[in-house]
Amino acid sequence: MHKTIKAKFSHGVLEPLERLDFSEGEEINITIDVEDKPIKEKRTLYRKNFLEALDTTAGGWEGLVDGEELKKNIYNDRLQVNRPNITL
Repeated sequence: MHKTIKAKFSHGVLEPLERLDFSEGEEINITIDVEDKPIKEKRTLYRKNFLEALDTTAGGWEGLVDGEELKKNIYNDRLQVNRPNITL
């Protein structure tokens, strides 16, 4: 016998959203089909996870790198020309 029902996953447990006609202690097989989340919801979840990861890593370089020295080195490196001249 096959029966399809809706259920909600909450606190690690599947909660049926309708009454089930099974005897207490009866063993059953469960097949789960997960409905795809809309793209907008996936993007929102991705953005939330990204921002949480960014927050947890913020300040990770503090005290390890002199920011002003790093900027000075970057700007000096940009002044160096190491590309060959282009001839047409």
